[in-house]
Amino acid sequence: MSVFPSQICFYGCGNMGGAMLRGWLAAGVAPDAFHIVDPVAENLPTGVTLSRSAQDVGGQFDIVVLGIKPQLLPSLAPDIAALLAPGALVISILAGTTSHTLGNAFPDARIVRLMPNLAAAIGKSPLALFAPDVTERANIAHWLAPLGSVIWIEDEGQMDAVTALAGSGPAFVYRFIDALTKGGEAAGLPHDIAAQLALSMTEGAAMLAASSPQTPDALAARVASPGGTTAAGLAVLDAEAALEALMTQTLGAARDRGTELAKGDVT
Repeated sequence: MSVFPSQICFYGCGNMGGAMLRGWLAAGVAPDAFHIVDPVAENLPTGVTLSRSAQDVGGQFDIVVLGIKPQLLPSLAPDIAALLAPGALVISILAGTTSHTLGNAFPDARIVRLMPNLAAAIGKSPLALFAPDVTERANIAHWLAPLGSVIWIEDEGQMDAVTALAGSGPAFVYRFIDALTKGGEAAGLPHDIAAQLALSMTEGAAMLAASSPQTPDALAARVASPGGTTAAGLAVLDAEAALEALMTQTLGAARDRGTELAKGDVT
């Protein structure tokens, strides 16, 4: 893979950072391109460098990915700042942490906010980006491309909604798959058969929706014959727009929590 940075530091490498790391390695990036700073990370891929604290590193980086819990930023900012080379690029995956807060913590750095999800590990994550003062968008998009689809957000005020949909969204989909499984059981299927059918159906439906020029609503209409079994089920989901209302409330709750986190930032 060409034009990939020679070194990227992950400060914190939990579930999301680990997914990004695995996605890059699966795309052929050499493990020695990554330096992880994390006091508790375990089972990291062979070949990456691991330091348990910033004091153990003894060097600085041009690119640092922040993968810590947002509430830890105020206390860890001095340690992180010591790892930043002059003019370093800081890529933050911290939900609810604004570019203003990040800029106050790292005044000499260039700030990029990134919201991926766990599908980065298989190259299928949406990668929503906001960068107030960064000009090398093409390079950043190139580095991130192995992890999924790059989508630039121009209004930072939309990032909490992005986080709710793209970042938290997989958990809601998994809940739906689990509900399909339980519904299949209630309809008379053994658990293992219902689970297999729910997973396989969801995978196929998502792949078709992603590749089809038709909207999801149009695809649903193609499946449903008038008066048939699918139409009977859709009538339940569509009654009083219940499913739409549920998802609006779900995403709104996740968005609003991100806004609350941003208001609570310590700068």
